[in-house]
Amino acid sequence: MRNTLGDLNNHLFAQLERLSDEELTGEKLADEINRAKAVTSVASQIIANGTLVLEARKLADDRMNADTKIPKMLEGGS
Repeated sequence: MRNTLGDLNNHLFAQLERLSDEELTGEKLADEINRAKAVTSVASQIIANGTLVLEARKLADDRMNADTKIPKMLEGGS
Protein backbone atom coordinates (compact mmCIF):
# COMPACT_ATOMS: atom_id res chain seq x y z
CA MET A 1 0.00 0.00 0.00
CA ARG A 2 1.34 3.40 -0.95
CA ASN A 3 -0.50 5.60 1.55
CA THR A 4 -1.18 4.80 5.17
CA LEU A 5 -3.22 6.28 8.00
CA GLY A 6 0.10 7.55 9.34
CA ASP A 7 0.56 9.48 6.07
CA LEU A 8 -2.97 10.85 6.45
CA ASN A 9 -2.17 11.97 9.98
CA ASN A 10 0.94 13.76 8.70
CA HIS A 11 -1.08 15.51 5.97
CA LEU A 12 -3.66 16.66 8.50
CA PHE A 13 -1.02 18.11 10.80
CA ALA A 14 0.69 19.81 7.84
CA GLN A 15 -2.66 21.37 6.93
CA LEU A 16 -3.09 22.55 10.51
CA GLU A 17 0.34 24.17 10.38
CA ARG A 18 -0.58 25.99 7.15
CA LEU A 19 -3.77 27.27 8.76
CA SER A 20 -1.78 28.46 11.78
CA ASP A 21 0.41 30.72 9.65
CA GLU A 22 -0.34 34.18 11.07
CA GLU A 23 0.98 35.83 7.91
CA LEU A 24 -1.78 34.19 5.88
CA THR A 25 -4.58 36.73 5.36
CA GLY A 26 -7.32 37.70 2.99
CA GLU A 27 -7.78 35.66 -0.16
CA LYS A 28 -4.80 33.41 0.62
CA LEU A 29 -6.33 32.55 4.00
CA ALA A 30 -9.72 31.90 2.36
CA ASP A 31 -8.04 29.61 -0.19
CA GLU A 32 -6.26 27.71 2.58
CA ILE A 33 -9.52 27.34 4.53
CA ASN A 34 -11.20 25.90 1.41
CA ARG A 35 -8.26 23.56 0.91
CA ALA A 36 -8.53 22.47 4.55
CA LYS A 37 -12.24 21.73 4.11
CA ALA A 38 -11.46 19.57 1.08
CA VAL A 39 -8.66 17.74 2.90
CA THR A 40 -10.84 17.02 5.94
CA SER A 41 -13.69 15.84 3.71
CA VAL A 42 -11.44 13.34 1.94
CA ALA A 43 -9.81 12.34 5.24
CA SER A 44 -13.22 11.61 6.74
CA GLN A 45 -14.06 9.30 3.83
CA ILE A 46 -10.71 7.49 4.14
CA ILE A 47 -11.31 6.99 7.86
CA ALA A 48 -14.88 5.79 7.26
CA ASN A 49 -13.62 3.32 4.66
CA GLY A 50 -10.97 2.05 7.07
CA THR A 51 -13.61 1.63 9.76
CA LEU A 52 -15.79 -0.36 7.36
CA VAL A 53 -12.90 -2.67 6.45
CA LEU A 54 -12.09 -3.14 10.14
CA GLU A 55 -15.71 -4.00 10.93
CA ALA A 56 -15.74 -6.52 8.05
CA ARG A 57 -12.57 -8.11 9.46
CA LYS A 58 -14.18 -8.31 12.91
CA LEU A 59 -17.25 -9.94 11.38
CA ALA A 60 -15.06 -12.45 9.58
CA ASP A 61 -13.25 -13.27 12.83
CA ASP A 62 -16.45 -13.53 14.91
CA ARG A 63 -18.71 -15.34 12.49
CA MET A 64 -20.35 -18.55 13.63
CA ASN A 65 -20.49 -20.20 10.22
CA ALA A 66 -17.05 -20.76 8.69
CA ASP A 67 -18.64 -20.88 5.21
CA THR A 68 -19.97 -17.32 5.43
CA LYS A 69 -18.41 -15.20 2.69
CA ILE A 70 -17.48 -11.55 3.17
CA PRO A 71 -18.20 -9.41 0.09
CA LYS A 72 -14.93 -8.91 -1.83
CA MET A 73 -15.15 -5.12 -1.63
CA LEU A 74 -15.11 -5.38 2.17
CA GLU A 75 -12.10 -7.69 2.40
CA GLY A 76 -9.57 -4.83 2.44
CA GLY A 77 -5.96 -5.05 1.38
CA SER A 78 -3.62 -7.51 2.99
